[in-house]
Amino acid sequence: MLRVRVQPRASRPGVAGARAGALLVRVSAPPLEGAANEALLRLLGRELGVAPSAIRILRGAAGREKVLSVRGLTPEAVRARLCSVLGDARA
Repeated sequence: MLRVRVQPRASRPGVAGARAGALLVRVSAPPLEGAANEALLRLLGRELGVAPSAIRILRGAAGREKVLSVRGLTPEAVRARLCSVLGDARA
């Protein structure tokens, strides 16, 4: 499981680091009709090297704080890929 905090309507989408034990992800889509969730899944799919359909929102579909699962990757593999995206070992 992966804890994520989403910032919708961001000017620069991307993975912005970790805050309070959650990955901070900025998306340019507005939080309307699931657009921000779709943008989140596409962005994380691209960064993790998996299809967006392999990522599921387990909790928090209507809020900024979300818990996700990534099918096909172990938690260690997710952490390693996020570390390479962030450029350090603190994902």
